[in-house]
Amino acid sequence: MVGHKFKVGETVVFMPSRWSMRARSGACQVIRLLPADSGENLYRVKCASEPFERMARESELTQTPTG
Repeated sequence: MVGHKFKVGETVVFMPSRWSMRARSGACQVIRLLPADSGENLYRVKCASEPFERMARESELTQTPTG
């Protein structure tokens, strides 16, 4: 099992899968690292555009662009 790619407190870009119709893309902060499900790491994230936290798969997250 590979460790989590992102760290608690890191800002990431959330790009929901097409199955997450109600979710919006945007910048989020990693709140908690969760155990893997079906071989994919999970995270608890809080997006600035939403008043609640959500669970996200590692494949739905990318690093924020630098520059």
